[in-house]
Amino acid sequence: MNIGIVCYPTHGGSGVIASELALGLSQRGHEIHIISYATPFRLASFHQNVFIHEVEVSSYPLFKYPPYALSLATKLVEVSKQYGLDLIHSHYAVPHAASAYLAKQMIGSEKLKTVTTLHGTDITLVGLDKSFYQMIKFNIEESDGVTAVSQYLQKRTQEEFAIQREIRVIHNFVDTERYSRSANNCTKDHFAPNGEKILMHASNFRPVKRVTDVVRIFAKIREQIPVKLLLVGEGPERLFVQQLVKELKLSEDVLFLGEQEYIAQLMNCADLFFLPSEQESFGLVALEAQSCGVPVIGATTGGLPEVVENGKTGFLLPVGDIAGMAQRSLELLSKDDLYESFQKEARKRALDYFDSKSIIPQYEAFYEEILNKR
Repeated sequence: MNIGIVCYPTHGGSGVIASELALGLSQRGHEIHIISYATPFRLASFHQNVFIHEVEVSSYPLFKYPPYALSLATKLVEVSKQYGLDLIHSHYAVPHAASAYLAKQMIGSEKLKTVTTLHGTDITLVGLDKSFYQMIKFNIEESDGVTAVSQYLQKRTQEEFAIQREIRVIHNFVDTERYSRSANNCTKDHFAPNGEKILMHASNFRPVKRVTDVVRIFAKIREQIPVKLLLVGEGPERLFVQQLVKELKLSEDVLFLGEQEYIAQLMNCADLFFLPSEQESFGLVALEAQSCGVPVIGATTGGLPEVVENGKTGFLLPVGDIAGMAQRSLELLSKDDLYESFQKEARKRALDYFDSKSIIPQYEAFYEEILNKR
């Protein structure tokens, strides 16, 4: 198949999954065309059967804001005609699915199909904006196929947008060979020279991620045992988090590592991973942690319970339960047998349910199903 994939090139989960899907499909012999305003960070080097098409947005004095959605639609038409695309897969409803629909209408071909994958924020945040409601609903209903990354997101989309059509659940996935203890060695002494336990969090530092909760949990654990905290990512809350670290006098034990393109090696340094978000439609980074055998401490919210098996691969507690998360963390870190059991089960869950080798063929089969429909 000749497949066009439209995505954001940033470090968020949708861009990561779109890029990894492109790589997986290309290795299975399909020709993949990435259409975005920049090269996705995981596709920066050359990959066989993967082609990058950057969208250029013209700037005219008449336009107060650059018309990206229209430029994207025009680029989709150009790529579709030149390379004979069979299908356009949009990751994110706004504006990608809208641009794909417009491109299909401009081409006027029933053979070209469109698939939309809902990743979460396009429903849980953007979808709450009334000005986008009708647009998102239209995009979902007019796509030839729609997928969601979790059962939670599927149900929420159907309820909030009164969707009657099928939304297929195809979970996010991880390359379990790359995200594994055996593939990545980590020199823990670099971060914990005195043998301290290493705790980790990675996100885009938005308020919904509750990174300040991570710091407060860490502070409680640090009162009991020697620990270090690795914070990976950038975002609007970083300055507030840094200020809190100073106020709590934790600066010597908290390391801000900024954005990292690949965190598999860092994951292998971690003893526990924290994801106390108040909203997660899936929790891809928690899956990456589990694939490396790192238990997860998180919040019982959204799609995260589909990823983390509470009491077996990690612990999930109510949003904001800082004391409970600290207590569970100490329980794991102080009981070697319990910790080793969680390690093994975390890795096993990633292998059994979320391995890219089993999920990518689900997308491939879904494409074929859509293309074979009249």
